[in-house]
Amino acid sequence: MTELTGREARDRVKELVEDIDFTMLTTQDDAGHLVSRPMSTRQMDENGDIWFFTSEDSKKVDEAKADHDVNLAYCDAKGMRYVSVAGRASVVHDRAKMEELYSPSLDIWFEDGLDTPGITLLKVTPAETEFWEPAKNKVAMAAVMLKSLVTRDTPDDDITNHGRIVG
Repeated sequence: MTELTGREARDRVKELVEDIDFTMLTTQDDAGHLVSRPMSTRQMDENGDIWFFTSEDSKKVDEAKADHDVNLAYCDAKGMRYVSVAGRASVVHDRAKMEELYSPSLDIWFEDGLDTPGITLLKVTPAETEFWEPAKNKVAMAAVMLKSLVTRDTPDDDITNHGRIVG
């Protein structure tokens, strides 16, 4: 497994989360159960913060306010690309940031656009991030996997890129 760190890992995470787009945001409810729901990523900014639009009166906002610790799980099963972000959520009311991140595709959720009552931003500040993706193209990966099946050997460690960012 090829390990990526530092700026290279952070740049790769940004590409992955913005390309995969949808993530499962996990919060903890009042009973202590973990609850996940899909969210569409608007941006991972230069500080590494990941931004989403949501409604102020949603359960996820209540849960994020009660317990700021959340997880984001990105999955592109076809491309074999995965990202897990453990972080701290905060609700942000910043009109300028909202104008920067809003696009007409969000009108389906926010009927009056940025003037929709209760529209807000959810910001996740990563504490620890990990990602996994193929180190080779799909054809090369398939060949390595087929060889491993035939020979009953474990694939070489260099078939996967892995990165970990703390803080």
